[in-house]
Amino acid sequence: MLRTAAVILTAAMFFFSTAIDAAQSEKPEDTVTITYWTHADPNRTPFEERLAAEFEAANPGVSIERVTYLSTQIAERLLTAFAANQGPDIFHTQLEDSFAFITNKLAAPVSLEAFNASDTRQILDRYVDGSLDPMYINGSLYGIPLELLNWCIYINDRIFRDAGLDPDTDYPKTWEDVVRLSEQIVLRDGDTIIRRGFDFRYSDYLIAMVPMVEQLGGQLVSDDGKTAIVGETAWLDFLRFMQQWGPEGKNLGSPTYRLARFLFNYDNNEIAMIHTGMYQQARIMADNPEFYASGDWRVVPFPVFEHAVEDIASCHYGQYLMVNSRAAAEQQYYAWKFINFMQQYAEEYLEIRIIQPSKALMESELYLSTPYAEVFKKDMERSNVVYHARNSTKLQELIKIAVESVMLDGISPERAYATLKAHAQEVLDGN
Repeated sequence: MLRTAAVILTAAMFFFSTAIDAAQSEKPEDTVTITYWTHADPNRTPFEERLAAEFEAANPGVSIERVTYLSTQIAERLLTAFAANQGPDIFHTQLEDSFAFITNKLAAPVSLEAFNASDTRQILDRYVDGSLDPMYINGSLYGIPLELLNWCIYINDRIFRDAGLDPDTDYPKTWEDVVRLSEQIVLRDGDTIIRRGFDFRYSDYLIAMVPMVEQLGGQLVSDDGKTAIVGETAWLDFLRFMQQWGPEGKNLGSPTYRLARFLFNYDNNEIAMIHTGMYQQARIMADNPEFYASGDWRVVPFPVFEHAVEDIASCHYGQYLMVNSRAAAEQQYYAWKFINFMQQYAEEYLEIRIIQPSKALMESELYLSTPYAEVFKKDMERSNVVYHARNSTKLQELIKIAVESVMLDGISPERAYATLKAHAQEVLDGN
């Protein structure tokens, strides 16, 4: 069962329920166009376009309009569209961004009829225990997972060997190892890094960096939901680590460089280790078939600090498909019906390394035979779900400011910590 340490703030929140007419016709009287917004993925696009065509053929009069945005843009696009009352019928968001759609009454509950279910429990029982918990609120289910994922460490064996390292034995187990290895791997032209050992995903602080603080005994929010940035020593140790990682310290990485995961696939001697999910395998296969087939890459568990008090891996999170509560009842019905249709192809999604957490898939031979599936599974078991609440985006931005201030602006960890704690508490108190 997945561990859940996230604090969901429920005080003063009222959730919206929308009843969809149970007497839906399987063939609409007029053409129904369902708009589906999702992030761009070159491996997923042709597959989902095929599914849309098959669904349209099986449901005459229904049209699926699939629109893609960059993963770094879709959250903002959705907020802008909903503010103008022009949101899509189907949309998907990361878990940490999705909660606001529920609390702001923009997400419709799942249509039981569209899922051929007599009650919500029948839907919940299809999936791995806990994987739908964040979407199941006050007895209503508001989202279905497009994928459930966590991040481990990918290693380029060729760069390890070029640096005199043996990837079979020298791969990192601790964050101190990551520093030591990066110091041996890094290449610079003056102060400019031209080959990094490792670098962080600086846009995803809740997923990738809060677990580092938790390893040291800290918390983003206290268990009772009242106190932000818990554990001064843990947060200071983390900020000092990031300060030393950056250009004013050991100069091993920086938010100013191109995202590491975009470079890894091409094997151009630019990055040896990245932090990403199972989906990266399909992207390596598509971008660099020779590198993928060579076997000169591997996946290892998320590191922990040498003095860690908790063995915690990177957060797990979901990309959840949701339906616009402002859409007409008929549109909501066919939107949920298309989502249910997509869920019937979990094994084909897995072929492009998208994991829909159905019990049938996770117990299948196909999943268990996927490269490094066991590494991801074991890290999932020692992970917490990413923090998700109405204030998730604001808290993530505050962590970003704190980290980048110590790395790039010469701010002391003590000052960055004090500012982070004060502002995070204001966000928590004002929620």
